[in-house]
Amino acid sequence: MLITFLLSIPTISILFICTRMYCKTDLSGPYAQVRSTNLSYLDWMGIDGLSLYFFLLTTIIMPISILSNSKSISTNLKLLFATLILLETLLLIVFLVLDMLLYYIFFESILPPLFILIGSFGSINRVRASFYLFLYTLLGSLYLLLSIVKTSSLTGVTDLDVLYKLNIQYSTQIFLFCGIFIAFAVKTPVMFLNNWMGAFSNTIQGIEGSIALGLGHGFVSSGLFICTGGVLYDRSSTRLITHYRGMAQVMPLFCIIFFILCLGNCGAPLSFNFVGEFLSLYGTFERLPLLGVLASTSIIFSAAYTINMYNRIAFAGSYSKFFKVNLSDLNKREFYILLTLVLFTLILGIYPAVVLDGLHYSVTTILYSYV
Repeated sequence: MLITFLLSIPTISILFICTRMYCKTDLSGPYAQVRSTNLSYLDWMGIDGLSLYFFLLTTIIMPISILSNSKSISTNLKLLFATLILLETLLLIVFLVLDMLLYYIFFESILPPLFILIGSFGSINRVRASFYLFLYTLLGSLYLLLSIVKTSSLTGVTDLDVLYKLNIQYSTQIFLFCGIFIAFAVKTPVMFLNNWMGAFSNTIQGIEGSIALGLGHGFVSSGLFICTGGVLYDRSSTRLITHYRGMAQVMPLFCIIFFILCLGNCGAPLSFNFVGEFLSLYGTFERLPLLGVLASTSIIFSAAYTINMYNRIAFAGSYSKFFKVNLSDLNKREFYILLTLVLFTLILGIYPAVVLDGLHYSVTTILYSYV
């Protein structure tokens, strides 16, 4: 898994070099595409400032997920690694495809590996959970397939760059949007939150903010999952908050890192989530101030329940009576894994231009190139 991250950077570089030097290039659209009879097998692949960062995020998170479970999973390791490699490969292809139909195929092909992972390596009720995930998301994605089929019947193509240049009737666009939105709302259950509103604002700041918030969420939520499922659960075999209190007395290092990740989840300043929250709200206020006010309330509620959860776990009186022995603090493996996620969150929060500069060109191209 670590090799995929190291290979991802030269892979992207090679893609752009091949695009510019060895084939006819179409850079007028939002994607750098390969257009050549000699390299026709790459016609359906490309990368831009939007997918690039999610591509890299995948290669970062997957090795971390392996390392975080290296001690808790000791059986069927061949199946585990084979499934994870397949899952990562499919995820990377999802961020590279330039055809809507191929996107749907690879996007849905992620479900079988997830089904195997949850059903084979999950905890309580894992088989039931795997079936629910598979059926629920598959049914939701049928709306996406319906929109793709309708688009193909109207235009005769599913190539994204060609579709960007077509003029489709507005009422038809609304119909297609509803199908696509339902599918992604099921896949990423974050309806009525800032990143959706930022994207719907159809402004540069709103779209950039929603993407930045998605990237920041990838680091912060991964860290929180490791804190709860990879640290606390592995030590206590329970996820009930009522069983935890006073963790700061016995796990001070864990509580410090957990607190930083909780602040990132709240969108506190100096975190990359704050950059995404701010830009999303800015774009929403610019388009519809009343909706921006409503979206701003999510920051208050998010901070309230996150800090309340942290307070109940880290403090809330004396050490919990449910544990007969003290829980050990973070070991070196856990510390460096969580520190990596914290550093990404803070560094990108302090200097977000590393990401925003790349996003700006692609977002501007999408919004204004084909007006």
